[in-house]
Amino acid sequence: MKPATGIGIAAAAGAILLSAMMEGTSPAAFMNIPALLIIMIGTGGATMASVGMTGMKRIPTLYKLVMNAEPPDLTGRVELLVSLAEQARREGLLALDAKVEEIEDEFTKKGLQLVVDGVDPELVRDILEAEIDGMLARHHAGAAPFEKAGGFAPTMGIIGTVMGLVHVLENLAAPSTLGPSISSAFIATLMGVGSANVVFLPIANRLKALSTEEVELRTLTLDGILSVQAGDNPRVVADKLSSYVPPLERSGEASESGSVAQMPEREAA
Repeated sequence: MKPATGIGIAAAAGAILLSAMMEGTSPAAFMNIPALLIIMIGTGGATMASVGMTGMKRIPTLYKLVMNAEPPDLTGRVELLVSLAEQARREGLLALDAKVEEIEDEFTKKGLQLVVDGVDPELVRDILEAEIDGMLARHHAGAAPFEKAGGFAPTMGIIGTVMGLVHVLENLAAPSTLGPSISSAFIATLMGVGSANVVFLPIANRLKALSTEEVELRTLTLDGILSVQAGDNPRVVADKLSSYVPPLERSGEASESGSVAQMPEREAA
């Protein structure tokens, strides 16, 4: 489900706010500007110091990616590679040259071009595996700001609370102000822990999950391209690549979806 991340974050934030209101707390009590500044600017500054300006510039794009990410089409990729294997068996590898420009996925296109150019299979594997490793490194760098923010935000919240309590201790001579001041001091901790566990860490985990899915898709593609290059029987290619696809998503297996024994191996995003 594409909007699952946004729905999850909204549900978690809504549950926290609703529970506070059921306890009699006004939502306006959470609008503490000093606490908000400490959490937003303090966490942002510490995160920038950790990942650099380049990492921070990617954050808006990554937010958009997480909220709109499409699940990988493993079945469609298997069907594409099996069709390429069939054509290669009938007409030879050079006949696939006309197919290269029709393929939208750059990784698949690059692998197929290497095959058409007659590159040695081991070198094809090395090149495509290097592409996967480079992608993993980029994905790790993309998730880093959210992981760092998830670690810094609660600490910034504690700093804000300590600062608020210092102000409370300075005004012990006015007992009537102690309750509101102490309550206000702990808002920073609530914001820090809440933002970390409702926003930053879930997004970091979702980015990691998307990375894992992309690696799985590219590994499937790599095995398929090498099978096409080796001239494997299309039926064998289909059987081999179908092992990457969850049983309920495989073509022709929808009729088995009602079986109790047929459990999904991987949940959809």
